[in-house]
Amino acid sequence: MFDLSFNFIKTIRRNLFPFYKDKKIKFVFKTLQEGFTKDTVVARFVGGCVRKHLTNDIIDDIDIATILSTEEIKEKFKNTDFKIIDTGIKHGTVTLVLDKLKLEITTLRKDVQTDGRHAEVEYINNWKLDSERRDFTINAIYLDINGNIFDPQMGTIDLKNNNVKFIGDPQKRIEEDYLRIIRFIRFKIMYNSKVESTSSQAIKLNLNGIKQISKERILVELFKILDLKNFINLNENEYLKELFSLIFPEFDNLDRLRRLKIICNRSQISRDILLAVLLIDEKNNHEYFAHKYSISNETKDSLNFFAKDLKLLKESNDYFSKDLEKNIYLRNKNHLINLNILNFVNNFKFKVKDFFDIAKKILSSKNPYFPINGKYLIQNGMREGSELGKVLKIIEDEWIINGFKISKDRVKEIIKSN
Repeated sequence: MFDLSFNFIKTIRRNLFPFYKDKKIKFVFKTLQEGFTKDTVVARFVGGCVRKHLTNDIIDDIDIATILSTEEIKEKFKNTDFKIIDTGIKHGTVTLVLDKLKLEITTLRKDVQTDGRHAEVEYINNWKLDSERRDFTINAIYLDINGNIFDPQMGTIDLKNNNVKFIGDPQKRIEEDYLRIIRFIRFKIMYNSKVESTSSQAIKLNLNGIKQISKERILVELFKILDLKNFINLNENEYLKELFSLIFPEFDNLDRLRRLKIICNRSQISRDILLAVLLIDEKNNHEYFAHKYSISNETKDSLNFFAKDLKLLKESNDYFSKDLEKNIYLRNKNHLINLNILNFVNNFKFKVKDFFDIAKKILSSKNPYFPINGKYLIQNGMREGSELGKVLKIIEDEWIINGFKISKDRVKEIIKSN
C-alpha cells in the first residue's frame, strides 16, 4: 500500500514539476538560444526523455537536439560551471555535466551513407530531416523548453497506442543500422505491442546483418531488454520470443520464465539471477555465453558461483535442511534465496509450497557469527606470522563442524599443537 501511494505521489510530482522546469536545464537552453531571435528554435529535447515524459515514466537520460555545431556548443559553455565532454564529436555530440545532471547534446543531422554499423552524416538545421533519420516514430518526438511538442512523424499517436513503428521503410531503417532489429524487439517488449507484417518481413530478411554488429553493442542492448519489467512475459508473445531466440540462441531456457512468474515479479530479481535462470543448465550454457560476449568478471563469477552451488544443491538433500545455517554462514542469505529461485525454475517437480517454505526457513534462520580472530589467537599465545591464518582456518572449520561451537580450551589446544 505504501509503495502504491509513494509511486502515485511521484507521478503527481512529475506532472506538476516536469523535468524541463529544472533551473540548470533552463539555463542550458537559455545559453544555447543566446544570439538568436525567439522565432528560431535552437534546441529541443528528443528521444527517450520525451517519450518517458509523455508516459509519466522516470527520466534517466536527457538528450537534446540542436542546430548548433559541437564547436559552437563548447564555446557557449566554456566559462560556465558545466563540464564539457567530447563524447562523440565525429557524430556531432558533446555532453554537459554538472553535479548529477548529464545532458547529451547532438547537432541535427542526416545520414549520407550507411553500412549497417556506422553512418557518415551531414549536419543540418532542418528539424523534419533530422526526424527522418531516427529509428522509430516514438523516438522522433521533440519537446521545447516550454513544453511544446514538435511531432513530424506522428509519434505521439503511436506512443498513445503502444505502437512501435519504424520511420518510413522498415527495410531501409534496418539496413542503416542492424542493431535496430534488437532495439525494435526491446521497444516491442517494453510496450507489449504486436508486430505488423511489414516490419516482421524486414526483420526476418535482415537477421544475418546482426553478425556485423560488435558484441559490445549487442550486449548493451541485451541487458536493456533483460532489465525490462515486461521481459518476464516474453512467452506470451510467440513472435517476439521466436525473434529473441533467433538472435540469442544461448537462451534456450525461456520457458523457465513461466515458473519464475509464479514466485516473483521482474523487479524482485537482479539481472545476474535472471541470467542464471536463463543460462545455467547441464550444457554449461553460461560459460559459452560469457565467452561469446566477454561479459564482466563480476557477472561471470556470479554465474559460475550459482552453477557450482546449484550442482551441490542437487547432490545434497541436506543443503536447505541440516546444512542450512552452515551455508548461510559460508554464502549469505541473499545468495541462498536466489539459489532457491534458481532451483525452483530448474525443477518442474518442485512445488510452489516447497519453494516458499524454504524461503521462509532461510529468512528466519540465524546468521552464525565466528567469534575468533587473529587478535584473540595472539592474546592466547599464538605468534604473529603466516601460520596465524592457517590456524584460524583450522579453528573456524572445527567450529562449523561442531554446529558453530568451540570451547576456549579447544582453541588453546589447537594453538599449542601449531
